[in-house]
Amino acid sequence: MSIIYIIGFVGVCIFGIIQIYLKYITKWCKSKVCLVGKTVIVTGANAGIGYETSLELAKRGARVILACRDQQRGSAAVESIKRLTENENVTLKLLDLASFKSINNFVDDIIKNKTKIDVLVNNAGAWGLGDKLSEDGLQMEWQINHYGPVLLTLRLLDSIKKSSPSRIISVSSMAARFSKLTMNTLSRLNNYDNDNLVYCDTKLCNILFTQKLAKLLQDENVSVFSVHPGPVDTPIITGRWSPKLKFIGRILTRLFFLTPEEGAQTQIHTVCEQGIEHLSGSHFEYCHAIKPYKAAINFDLAETVWKETLKFIKYDEIK
Repeated sequence: MSIIYIIGFVGVCIFGIIQIYLKYITKWCKSKVCLVGKTVIVTGANAGIGYETSLELAKRGARVILACRDQQRGSAAVESIKRLTENENVTLKLLDLASFKSINNFVDDIIKNKTKIDVLVNNAGAWGLGDKLSEDGLQMEWQINHYGPVLLTLRLLDSIKKSSPSRIISVSSMAARFSKLTMNTLSRLNNYDNDNLVYCDTKLCNILFTQKLAKLLQDENVSVFSVHPGPVDTPIITGRWSPKLKFIGRILTRLFFLTPEEGAQTQIHTVCEQGIEHLSGSHFEYCHAIKPYKAAINFDLAETVWKETLKFIKYDEIK
């Protein structure tokens, strides 16, 4: 019995140490900026860090547009945010990044209604979709994580420019460090080999896109950032656990991962923090800009990925 107590005590100590470490590395957005009069679009906003980001921005008075693919879940998120913030200026617009038609319909509605866009947060992402193809013939995870957000961003650019100073934030991941994408492996841009490698490649492309777009917009008063939210307990992780492992999975994510509220802090920081415009093109972790990952320090690769991406989404290159 004493051995069981000892094991339990050691387990509690380990849990405590890990939790202390996670709390130590987690940085909270310190900006107190008011966002009344600002309009923010957050994709994938019905759950996880997208929901927490939308909730915080609504608390600050922003008009928040939740861009979600599921009507029921999106509506529930809107009602929850309204109830918690007493901000009635929170709405849902349907958007499925796996469909170029859906993206174009979404943007057409924004343009038709002359909606000003002060901030676009490309938060939605996917992992573990296998080799399924989208209705546009692209590998599903590539389209949701990279091609869809690029098309959405480029089509919204005119609206974003008109609202300058404005910002574009793309949620990437430290998984980009492990990408195998190079100038010699460009066939990977719409390729599936395994879930983990595709995720790493798409997250690197989020960073490369941010770098390229920041250069194009350097004279437009539009700041562009990519962020790594940290290891976060969100549906993109928990959704991968099989029913038999769900209980153990919940314990592991609770032990080793940040909460969605904690994980949302870096993108909230890049939306709200004043005086970081000169860092446009930078990658952020734990609420501060960091040195680029080695895989992302490649000008030729960024240029090539940009050009190839425009071909995949059939979009005329911005001059």
